[in-house]
Amino acid sequence: MEGSKEETREGRPLWEVTVKIGLERIDMQEGVTVEVLLDSRAMGLVMSSEFARKQGFKLKRLERPMNVRNIDRSLNKEGPIEHTMEVNIYYQGYRERTEIDVIGG
Repeated sequence: MEGSKEETREGRPLWEVTVKIGLERIDMQEGVTVEVLLDSRAMGLVMSSEFARKQGFKLKRLERPMNVRNIDRSLNKEGPIEHTMEVNIYYQGYRERTEIDVIGG
């Protein structure tokens, strides 16, 4: 086994851990269960704009867009983060209100 090439039975790298959590829309107090990647090596919480809109999350426009850089420091092809959203996250009896950045037009 060589460093980052180690994989699970599902073919994912060993450092890539996913779990199912509940995300609650604050404005409607309705939720959805989603599978999330715990260690994406991202600097924060992000969600695709397509998924956010499809699930009916209320997006809040940022005053200033934030550029997104890939691990190699190049700009991400999805463009800057222009929206965020506030949600409640539920996992095994734990609840936290947080903001998630929304990526992609």
